[in-house]
Amino acid sequence: MTKVAKRYETASQQVDRMRTYPLTEAVEVLSKFPKAKFDETVELSAHLGVDPRQSNQMVRGVVNLPHGSGKKVRVIVFTEMPEAAMEAGADEAGLEDLIKRVEEGWTDFDVAIATPAAMKEVRRVARVLGPRGLMPNPKSGTVTEDTAAAVKAVKAGGRVEFKMDKTANIGVIVGKRSFSAEQLEENVKTVVDAIGKLRPEGLKGQRYIKSMSISGTMTPGVKLDQSLFASY
Repeated sequence: MTKVAKRYETASQQVDRMRTYPLTEAVEVLSKFPKAKFDETVELSAHLGVDPRQSNQMVRGVVNLPHGSGKKVRVIVFTEMPEAAMEAGADEAGLEDLIKRVEEGWTDFDVAIATPAAMKEVRRVARVLGPRGLMPNPKSGTVTEDTAAAVKAVKAGGRVEFKMDKTANIGVIVGKRSFSAEQLEENVKTVVDAIGKLRPEGLKGQRYIKSMSISGTMTPGVKLDQSLFASY
């Protein structure tokens, strides 16, 4: 058995897979798991009671974490006036040159921002950016005239996008294992509230959020008690 497998096995023995935990206790359990050699990302996973096949039940959004995500974010901006974006901290900014690089397969960035005027050209690379969740979108605030403000918001590390997959699951970064318990709890509550407020209007007669759990990059999940999300 490898060191990674042994570490995971040890962690698995420290959590009861048959029960759910109040948030404070779940974070405490997570903190006691053996740690990897790097600062693991902590993710909140949710399973929703919606039908992914229905376009009016798609759940996606953006949330600003009060304590940031702890992740260094690489940002590019599609714009004909790159100066303001670069001054705000963008890693790359431009239009035709960036589009050409993406067409050639370059996707070494985490967030793409675009001005409304640039979107006509950016749509040329929708087939590359879309499947990777990198396509600028007005709903997530990544299509805007104020690219400088958008870059600063993303670079602050608190802005996190999320989107439900084809199996009605959502995974959202809520911080790092180096965060304090209080920081993780506040970030988790903020994300739960953000997801909860996106309950589709057409969803009737069934629970919206069915289950939630938190986990580190190299740890098993810790199921969260329904009291955290029952109101949604």
